[in-house]
Amino acid sequence: MSNGLARAAVRFRPASFAGTFLALLFASAIVTACGVLLQTGLTASVQPSRYADVPVVVAADQQVELTVKRGEDRETITQPLPERARLDAGLTATVAALPGVAQALPDSSFPVSATTAPATPPSSASSSSINGPGLTGRGWSALGIGPGERLTEGRAPADGELVLDSASARAAHLSPGGTLTLTTPTGSASYRISGLAEAQPGSPTAWFSDRTADRISGHPGRIDAVAVRPAAGTDSRVLADELRHALDGQAQVSTGQQRGTVEQPVLHEAKAMLTALGASFGGVATMTAVFVVVSTVALATGQRAREFALLRTIGATPRQIRRSIAAEAVLVAPLAAAIGVLPGLALARWWFGELVARGAVPSDVKLGVGPLPVLAAVVACTVTALAAGWFAARRSARMRPAQALGEANTGPGRPGRARTVTGAVFTAGAVAFAVVAANLTGATAANTALGVVLCFLVAVALLGPWLVRGAVGLLGVLLRAGGAPASLAADNARASSRRLASATVPIVMVTAFCGTLVFLQSSLQHTAAEHVRQGLTADQVVTAQAGRPGLPAGTVERAGQVPGVSAAVGLRPTGLVYQQSDMLATATALGVDGDPAALPAVLDLGVSSGSLADLSRSPDTVALDATLADSLGVRVGQRAPLWLGDGTKTEPTVVATYSRGLGLGEALLPGATVAAHSSSAYPAQLLVAEAPGADRAATARALAELAPGQLSVTDRQGYAAQADRQRELSGWANNVMAAVLAGFAALTAANTLVMTVLDRRREIALLRLAGTTRRQVRAMLRWEALLIAVIGLATGAAIAWTTLTPITRALTSATPHIPLGTALPLAAGAALLCLAATALPGRALLRSRPTATR
Repeated sequence: MSNGLARAAVRFRPASFAGTFLALLFASAIVTACGVLLQTGLTASVQPSRYADVPVVVAADQQVELTVKRGEDRETITQPLPERARLDAGLTATVAALPGVAQALPDSSFPVSATTAPATPPSSASSSSINGPGLTGRGWSALGIGPGERLTEGRAPADGELVLDSASARAAHLSPGGTLTLTTPTGSASYRISGLAEAQPGSPTAWFSDRTADRISGHPGRIDAVAVRPAAGTDSRVLADELRHALDGQAQVSTGQQRGTVEQPVLHEAKAMLTALGASFGGVATMTAVFVVVSTVALATGQRAREFALLRTIGATPRQIRRSIAAEAVLVAPLAAAIGVLPGLALARWWFGELVARGAVPSDVKLGVGPLPVLAAVVACTVTALAAGWFAARRSARMRPAQALGEANTGPGRPGRARTVTGAVFTAGAVAFAVVAANLTGATAANTALGVVLCFLVAVALLGPWLVRGAVGLLGVLLRAGGAPASLAADNARASSRRLASATVPIVMVTAFCGTLVFLQSSLQHTAAEHVRQGLTADQVVTAQAGRPGLPAGTVERAGQVPGVSAAVGLRPTGLVYQQSDMLATATALGVDGDPAALPAVLDLGVSSGSLADLSRSPDTVALDATLADSLGVRVGQRAPLWLGDGTKTEPTVVATYSRGLGLGEALLPGATVAAHSSSAYPAQLLVAEAPGADRAATARALAELAPGQLSVTDRQGYAAQADRQRELSGWANNVMAAVLAGFAALTAANTLVMTVLDRRREIALLRLAGTTRRQVRAMLRWEALLIAVIGLATGAAIAWTTLTPITRALTSATPHIPLGTALPLAAGAALLCLAATALPGRALLRSRPTATR
């Protein structure tokens, strides 16, 4: 009987199931998209290219690992490193000495670029220069690691010589015996070409003698990896196990596709980002989807209370009612979820493609589409629909037939005590979370944002009828002064607070999610932009031209001698890793080249204690942004536990704290300290302060001539504009998350509003029979829509503000920044959504002639 009732309900009343179907479809789409991104983050890999012919590769661990105690258990947490970690060059001999190793080749790379034409006569075949993005410098021992690499002409390089790849030599008309002037991390010098070699396609390379390569690489005594070839008859997997045992944690041993990760260490960060996106955001999105589905199914089931009451009067048992609802869920939910998988996959592909296009994910990584995300979406939607329907109908199923029929006609009463108490508990929990967030700093504070929002949303869903009754009581006076339709809308809203609450909650969701995610990002960007504009006092900013690895060595010192320059400071952007509570987090940092005492002439960081000049007294010093110092619990004179960009653990002495670090750098370190632990050995920027009365244009020309054709000179306004563009790119992912959640909530809001209006067929027919005109009914619906919009926007804005205020104070020491250009369109969009979602179904109901209703 139950299955027959379910099939008949779906067949003869499809409209009542349309809203549930759409909610399940949208929920399945968002769960599928997040699941696909999570699976990609867990399984992402790249095929090895340079190490394709080398079965075993030894390299440094590219992550910081920390073991923390959680209760009686211990958990290892990891954080990808901001810079490439390298090995001690002496490890090559250790690997080569192991039995079963035929070859152990040290591999290292560093960027070099041609600065002048070769010093040979113009008539010579080698009288040309190399154009393009530059060359990769390597030691001679690395020749033969990449597929096809071999010497084709000439001989191995001695000190002061190099072997050039054949493709670059042909393009520049170079041959053995010619001379090429190159800029390396240690400066510019001329090198004689001793031979030519084949390199991997698209990889311009210059091979130096091992001693020369180590000296000019910028990281002497350190190598990227050791390429290991096993002896004849030795299984590579067995050799890899022996290497792991022998090295005992000194390095990681990679085989198979893990070798690709050694080539592209950025994959670690990409995997962490995809996993976090799919897991943390996916978890929030899934909870939101479940919340929406429960609300929609409960609304659809509650609208059928009269039908269930009639079934009870003709003898249907409570068990049959519940089984009928379960059968309906099984009929509708799997189909809706299966159809929702397709737009979910499309969303995941678009999202992933945008991440690749923006460089956040290597282009070689493929989207991991598998059966698990699809199965999880279908199962989650089906189980949620079953549970929501069962809970929504349990009251009607347990009532006596007469009582159920009476409540179906009059509507449910006030919310029960359990619902009210639970809603109050969630409200208290949300406030407590917000208070806790106010006492946190950094990423930990930001991570509490969505938890606060979700607690508030659950509280609003439970206390919605009370919220609506209170709001209508406040707004009713104004509505009653707006004429008969407005007064009728106020009376209807007060009498049907539960119905209005069902329509209001999705608007609250749209406003709260958008307000929290979008305005958190806008607050961070606004504060960072203010820090850059207030903190950058340099008159000129020198950077390397596109395609160049950085400023040539010695640029900072030579810039200080340019006429009209009073101070010149070079900056090396890098990153740090630090422990905050039981988490690992990263911070931006700058290495200072030149005299730190000159920093106040080019940067006004708002120093609150100590002196930046003390950075020069020792390489074991650091200046910290006050927020980061608070996170670490250190003050001036104390040691700050940190990991440098390449994972080297250090505890430098804090010599100063400052307040404007969000847009510039959260830590300052001596340049030599950063250079030894950075992926690039070149300074990235040069900040210049002019002497009083200096000719700005002449100074800019002189600075550009420090390295002709390699430098770009701009002023502080140009630098600030470039920094703004970079921050906009970094905020893209957060805005996409906001758009996905807000779009989902908006579609659900429209769906709920349409369902609510269509369920009022009897009420509108009675109004028409009582003499109300179509125009008055439409006006009443518009007033109700505006009332829903006002209550939803006000409540959502209050939730967003309550969430944002403590978090932005913890992150930026400022109140939330709400751009009107963003807030007003969001409010207008919510209002238009309410008006459209009530006007269209209302017009459909008004097309029919009013007749007596059953």
